Amino acid sequence: MTDEAPSPPRRNKFLVVVDDTPECKSAIRFACRRAWHVGGGVILLKVIEPPDFQHWMGVEQVMREEAREAAEELLQELAEEIRRDTNIIPEFVIRDGYIKDELLSLIEDDPDIRILVLAASPDSGGPGPLVKSLVGEMSGTFAIPITVVPGHMSNSQLDAVT
Repeated sequence: MTDEAPSPPRRNKFLVVVDDTPECKSAIRFACRRAWHVGGGVILLKVIEPPDFQHWMGVEQVMREEAREAAEELLQELAEEIRRDTNIIPEFVIRDGYIKDELLSLIEDDPDIRILVLAASPDSGGPGPLVKSLVGEMSGTFAIPITVVPGHMSNSQLDAVT
């Protein structure tokens, strides 16, 4: 017999990277519908990347604050849509840095994240840099399964496969 307390039950979470692409909504819908069906949760990750050029310190600080406010507003809007559709209240994570680095860090930090859901761009230019990087370069060594949702799927098509 051990004196250790039983560990709390783990909840399966679906992680979605939120960006400004239209296909992002497909990834969110897929993740939310899957989470709803399995009793899991959803995490929306928004990464605020550093500017390409350096400004005066005061200008850069104002830009960061505006970017954070915009990220919070976007996530609140998405959360309301998710709650209406599935009754799930998603978690928000806003980080400053580079998307790939912050994504890997979050997955390492939260052992309840079980699946990363990304959407591929329907454009002929390829699926997008994050999908290429994670599914191509890192696919054999990635810590969790990655689901790539075709960005052109309709809501009814997404609902049919979740």
